[in-house]
Amino acid sequence: MADSVSVADLVENARLDVYYGKEYLDERTISTSDISRPGLELTGFFNYYPAKRIQLLGITEISYSKGMTHEALLDVMQQMCQPQTPAFVVSTQLDPPEELLEAAKKEHIPVLGSKLTTSRVLSNMTNYLEDKLAERKSIHGVLVDVYGLGIMITGDSGIGKSETALELVKRGHRLIADDRVEVYQQNEQTLVGTAPAILRHLLEIRGIGIIDVMTLFGTGAVRSQTNVSLIIHLANYSKEAKFDRLGNGTQNVHIFDVDVPKITIPVRTGRNLAIIIEAAAMNFRAQSMGYDATETFDRNLNNLIKVNSKADATHKKEEKNLAEKNKDLIGEDPKKSDDSGR
Repeated sequence: MADSVSVADLVENARLDVYYGKEYLDERTISTSDISRPGLELTGFFNYYPAKRIQLLGITEISYSKGMTHEALLDVMQQMCQPQTPAFVVSTQLDPPEELLEAAKKEHIPVLGSKLTTSRVLSNMTNYLEDKLAERKSIHGVLVDVYGLGIMITGDSGIGKSETALELVKRGHRLIADDRVEVYQQNEQTLVGTAPAILRHLLEIRGIGIIDVMTLFGTGAVRSQTNVSLIIHLANYSKEAKFDRLGNGTQNVHIFDVDVPKITIPVRTGRNLAIIIEAAAMNFRAQSMGYDATETFDRNLNNLIKVNSKADATHKKEEKNLAEKNKDLIGEDPKKSDDSGR
């Protein structure tokens, strides 16, 4: 988890223009992803002024400021320009008020701008800051992109996670992180995984050492980050252990506030783990789209039971009718049978 982000990084990633304070971009830092729209402050209400936030001025704020006197607006802007204020951002390609530039120069606060609408600028800055400032958790495993799904491979050391990832890369899939995955929560339903800077694009294969996947296989073999959609745990095979055979034993792993589906795959000699993981990814996607092979098997099994039950009932009825017919024949008068035979 990063404690802060420099205003220079925000300018680069949110594609902002610099009206004033280019030399102060690296000095100013942002410690919260919340963005302030200082509407009440323009009226003189500063009881709850969030000075540590980026201050975003849109059409509404700029229009209101044009109706203020120079002295009143300058006083408001001076109160808004606190030492801990990271920067001001003016949206919709509007010109910043002269009073804002004058007050910002005294405190060395950058004044930024964008041609995008206020909503778009707000969204872009919030998304970037939330990603950078989000709490992170380090998980031992390998993260790969298989058919567009982020799959985290976990298991004991030496079980073959990295070797499996290498085989997946050779089969056209992409590596995100090896050995250690940095995970953070993007929203209520999404986890994002990325690699630490020191391990980016690198893969450790026992007996060979460290290899650079991007150098050996090209840029199409790596990604910087991906959503974590599924966890596949590799476990050593044993006769005593019970593994899911029907596909209805999926568990969930709770990471932050998100439940991530988890399946366990037994590892033994002769099993091609890369192909199994590909099949697991395709099956997971099919289930997400509403098709479940386990339900199809259950339906086929129930239909077979119904057919067999109906056949058994018909057979029992025929046996009963035959028994009753034989009983009637045995119970007839023998003389009548002789007369009828003549």
